[in-house]
Formats: sequence, C-alpha cells, structure tokens
Amino acid sequence: MRFFFLFFSATIFLLLAGCKKESASPEPPPPPPNFTLTGFQLNGKPVTATLYNVPVTPSVQLRFDGKVDRSSVTSSAISLTGGSGGVSLTTSYSKGDSVLIIQPAAPLAAITRYTFSLGNTLKATTGVVLTSGTSFSFVTTLDSTRKFPPITDDELLTLVQKQTFRYFWDFGHPVSGLARERNTSGDIVTSGGSGFGIMAIVTAIHRGFITRAEGLNRMKTIVGFLKNKAQTFHGAYPHWLNGATGDVVPFSSLDNGADLVETSYLMQGLLTARQFFNDAGTDETSLRADINTIWKGVDWNWFRKGGEDVLYWHWSPSNNWAMNMPVRGWNEALITYVLAASSPTFGVPKTVYDNGWALNGGIRNGKSFYGITLPLGPDFGGPLFFAHYSFLGINPTDLSDTYATSYFLQNKAHSQINHQYAIENPKGFYGYGDSTWGLAASDIPNGYTASSPTNDVGVISPTAALSSFPYTPTESMKALKFFYYVLGDKIWKEYGFVDAFSLNVPWFADSFLAIDQGPIIIMIENYRSGLLWDLFMSSPEVKTGLRNLGFSSPHI
Repeated sequence: MRFFFLFFSATIFLLLAGCKKESASPEPPPPPPNFTLTGFQLNGKPVTATLYNVPVTPSVQLRFDGKVDRSSVTSSAISLTGGSGGVSLTTSYSKGDSVLIIQPAAPLAAITRYTFSLGNTLKATTGVVLTSGTSFSFVTTLDSTRKFPPITDDELLTLVQKQTFRYFWDFGHPVSGLARERNTSGDIVTSGGSGFGIMAIVTAIHRGFITRAEGLNRMKTIVGFLKNKAQTFHGAYPHWLNGATGDVVPFSSLDNGADLVETSYLMQGLLTARQFFNDAGTDETSLRADINTIWKGVDWNWFRKGGEDVLYWHWSPSNNWAMNMPVRGWNEALITYVLAASSPTFGVPKTVYDNGWALNGGIRNGKSFYGITLPLGPDFGGPLFFAHYSFLGINPTDLSDTYATSYFLQNKAHSQINHQYAIENPKGFYGYGDSTWGLAASDIPNGYTASSPTNDVGVISPTAALSSFPYTPTESMKALKFFYYVLGDKIWKEYGFVDAFSLNVPWFADSFLAIDQGPIIIMIENYRSGLLWDLFMSSPEVKTGLRNLGFSSPHI
C-alpha cells in the first residue's frame, strides 16, 4: 500500500512537471497576413486567354482580399503596353478600395495587341506587398469606318492595278529594268517576277498608265539586258540575278545556276510582250527578234537530265543536278511543260508531260471539300498561287485534256475551297471570314511560308484573293473592298497592298514581293478584258505545244 502511494505520487509529479515545462514554451508567431489578387476581368469578362475584338476604351477590374494602398498604384505596379509603347492610365476604386479599376486615359489604337501587367509591388493598406502579379493580352477591335472615299468597283480595280504597277515601273532596277525580288532587295532582281513585270507593263499600256513608247523603251532595256548581259545556263536563267551586272546571285548554296520554272515565267512574259508589240516599225520588229533569240535559246530538253520523262527544276555548273528536284504536278509549274512542248528548237515530247508532270494520272484528286469537288492536286488545293502563276498567260477557260475536263473549273474550285476554308476557320484565327481570306506564299512574322489550308499560320496574303478575280469575282471583290476600305490605313501603301497581314497577331507586313504584286495586276486584267490570255494564247508555238500535249480549247 505504501509502495502504491509512492508510485502514484511520483507519476503525478512527473506529469505536472511535464505540463509546467510545456506551458513554459513560447507561442509561435502568427502567420503574416496575405494580400492576394482574387479575380480580374476585362470589360466584365473573366480573362482566361487572349481576348479579341476588345473596344478601344477597355476597363480592367482587379479584385483583392484586402484594401489597396492607393499610394502604391504606380506605373511600376500597373502598366498597359502595346502599339507605340506605354499607355497612360486612370484609376478608380470600389468595394472599400478592395477593387481597383484601370482604364486608358485616351482611346487605344484599333486592331492592336496590348499587354496588361500587374506587378507585385502593389501594397495593401496594412503594408503587406501583393503575393504575386499577373499579366494578360488582348487585341482591340477593328476600326470599320471607311479609310478612303467610296468609288465605283471599276474605279477601284483600276486604282489597284495602277498603284501596284508602280512596284515594277518606279521600283524597277535602274540598269536592267528588271523587277527586284522585294522592296529591300537592292540589286537583286528575279527572273520569274520580271516575267510578271513584263506582263504588267503590257497591262499598263493597255490601261493608259504609261504610253506605248514608254513601255517599249523599258522593254528594250529589259530584253537587251537579258540577251546581252544576263548569265544563262543552257539558255535558262537563274532565280536571282544582279540587276546591274547580270551575274547569278545564288538562291541557296546549291542553287547557283538555272531555275527552269522561273525561266518559264520569264518566257511567258516575253512571249506575251512579243505578241503585243506587233508594229511593223524598226523598234518593235527588233524587239520581237531579240525575244525570239532568247526564247529559242532555252534548251528544255537539257533539263530531262539525260533523257528522262520528267523535267528537272535546277541545274548548276558547279553542282550539276545536286538539287534533284523533278517538276511534278499538281503545282504552279504547268506553264513549264507547256512551254517545253512549245519550243521550236528544244521541244519535249508528250511522254514527258504524261509521265513527269501528270504522273500518269496521279495528279487527279476528285474528292470533295466543303461540298466542292476538286479535280486535281493536293487535298484542299494547296497554296492559291497554283491557280495563278501558270494561268497568267494560259487561258483556262474551256481548256481540257486527259486529266481535267476544265482547267477553269479546277482553278475556280481551288479558289472556292480556299474561301470557304476561311469562313469555316477550323483553327479559330481571329479575323478570318467571308471578306478576309486568301492563303498563298508570302511573308509571315519572322519568316516566309507557302500558306494553304493544310499549312495555315493565320496570315492572309492579298494576292491570293485578288489574283483569283477570274474565278471568284464576288468573293474577291468582297475581299478587295475590305482590304482597301477597312484595312487601308494598315495595308494600302505606295506599291499597292503589302505582302501579307494577320489580324490574329496582329501583324502587318511592310514588304512587297514581285511574285505577289504581279499576279494582282495581271489576273485582274484577265478578269476585266482577257488581255494577257488573248496575247499569250495567240502565240503560234503555244497553240502547237498545247495541242501536242493533248489539250483542247477554242483558243488553240
């Protein structure tokens, strides 16, 4: 009994001692108060991604779990940047200073991307700094007002042709008269783009932009340079030349020789000019003779690489056939085979067309896209320049052969699919639609690509829709009016429309390319008068070449 009492007493003592020791430990300090952003909205809408079509007087509402210290609301804590730089802001408060409302002091620029930033230097009235900041972007709405006075549709087409022609006339190379590759190319001129420029000169004479004498004088400069100074390879021209010396400028490390496809675009232009300058006078007779010398000098058969049933795109004196790129359809190079078959000196047989270009029927498609049947080519048609470059001179109207019952319907279907793709807009790019369409090769932000429904990066190139006027006049006119009247302050410049734009970024090119400007002038003219089609198709050699390949048309 005494043992039990002693054990019990000792136990109580230890427990009391432990409790006393524990109660003597200091209490941990309370956690510091937080100051956090609990929600933010733009014009009353939660921000979860980039917002588009935002009014130019937006309102940003920031909600916190405490009261904002107004003295901490500075430009380092809150900013709005975009366009030309930072934006002046106004602030207001609600909910006992727990909601901060930010607005620009003046309307923002239209169709411009802005970024709003909230830094963690903002404080609560308790002195606690904001736990973490945030940022988001938005794009302001289009300014849909007319940027230029209204004119008739016919006047608008003339204006576009005249302004775009300036690229080839005012900006043509001062020595050779050839077309510079782009507006920043210096002495680099392009053979294919110069072929387009030659057809543009013919159009300009027809429209009265320049006189026949002025056009003839420029053509004498161009043809004289091509005949006497420009470097050729088995009669074919390189993609790029130095416009002052005529020396080849390599397009790539291996591409420092002939480019047969670019040569075919140049020949297309030269033959068109030959048919146009048909006066019996000495100057025009001499011009035609020089063009014939150039035309007959192209050894199309050489580009069969020893007799193959296909044409090859490139040949180089130092790299030979290293690029090894056969010209096979369906793409932009039908004109290459037509001219190769039309040559009076180095013509190729029909087997080269059938086995090489047409892949013995492999160019057929026949599938339907958006309810539109596509006779030839890749799914969805590919870039729209397929429907343009070869058909600047070749008249597709009622043109048929073994592979297509109507080349006009082929190009119309291609254009309609491209237009409908923009309406469907499967990638959700802002701005695409009935009046904003057209995917082709063009500049893009920080690069260049051949855009198409299967390679769409959100960039529209005006040449695509405008060069399709013969095939989709209604849809192309809608695009033209939108480009000119609505986007004109952004994309209508000294040489017509800039090369490309994206309303999704947004981004507007400051570039002009010969191969994109030329088809605009030419295909609008073919839509209006058929001028270039009539001239090129009047060439006796072209008629013979088309017939030799199995084409039929009332124009041959």
